[in-house]
Amino acid sequence: MAVASIIKYEGDNSVFIWKHPCEDFNTATQLIVHESQEAVFFRDGQALDLFGPGRYSLEAANLPLVRKFFAAPTGGETPFHCEVYFINKTEQLAVKWGTDSRVQFLEPTYQFPISVGASGELSLRVADSRKLLVKVVGTERELTQETLIRLFRAFLQTRVKTYLAQTFREKKISVFEIDEHLTALSDALRGKIVPDFADYGVLLEKFFVMNVVKPDGDPQYEKFKELHFRQFADITEAKIRQQVQIIDQETEAKKRVIEAQSLAEKRRAEGYTYQQERGFDVAENLARNEGTGNFSSAGIGLGMMTGVGGAVGGAVGGVFSEAVQPVMRGMDSPAPVPPVPPVVPPTSLGFCVNCGFAFEKPFNFCPQCGRKREEQQ
Repeated sequence: MAVASIIKYEGDNSVFIWKHPCEDFNTATQLIVHESQEAVFFRDGQALDLFGPGRYSLEAANLPLVRKFFAAPTGGETPFHCEVYFINKTEQLAVKWGTDSRVQFLEPTYQFPISVGASGELSLRVADSRKLLVKVVGTERELTQETLIRLFRAFLQTRVKTYLAQTFREKKISVFEIDEHLTALSDALRGKIVPDFADYGVLLEKFFVMNVVKPDGDPQYEKFKELHFRQFADITEAKIRQQVQIIDQETEAKKRVIEAQSLAEKRRAEGYTYQQERGFDVAENLARNEGTGNFSSAGIGLGMMTGVGGAVGGAVGGVFSEAVQPVMRGMDSPAPVPPVPPVVPPTSLGFCVNCGFAFEKPFNFCPQCGRKREEQQ
């Protein structure tokens, strides 16, 4: 195998860890590590020196741990056998995740059993290169994003489903209000899952719950869904009705104010007051009563005419008084009582001189008072 003179990363950004194909180096070899990368030297299966971004000459001074295993040959030209792994420490975005089955839990608001599915995206970054190499990579030549997710899928599925049910209970998130709590749900789940990834040297940078699949069509779910939304609809409807009533009342009040202002403006333009207008109404009513012969009302009207006021009221009151007073005076004088014609008794009748009772002749005593004829004188 040819001795490499330059060692550098030749993978792409979707790769977490990449092993350089050359394994024979000499002390003149140059190591190039790019930004967001680290390089780890392995010898005999042991992770030795760790290099950050920069350019390095593989000399004894730069390999303190490797130097323990061999002494640099004379002239530094003798090659040695070693492995170099490059670790991509950029954040791997838009990594898809999803539950492979429904999550069973007790709905916290209405306390009925429900099952939901969940999916979303996450982003990962290598936090501890040595730990990831030792616990995950082993002798593999590379670790891609797809491979890492496949390796983590089993525990991710278990953790997400367990933590999802716990979070619904702890946060008291109703299944009917999940969409407005997706951010809080995502943050809570991330906080629970971070330690699980950290055990493998991977940092869970972001975790998003983007979709929660509800059991649409399930009779029990649909019943509680209708109950949940009906209560809010009834409250909203009642508030709207109340607001409409208030608006109607305010509109009616403003309408009356506008009408009153319009009438006041009309009176000012025509030169009379509200009191005078009321006097006109009284006069009109009295005229109608006069036409029907109701002079008792006319008498009352005469008293009220004194409140008409002004020239118009005085004129109307005076004319009315002249027309009605003669009639009213006639009503005040008592009518003569016609004489009662004398009752002429028939010739066959006589009268008791004591009580005036009439009865047929002849008679010895009065049937009315019982006086005898001789006693009546």
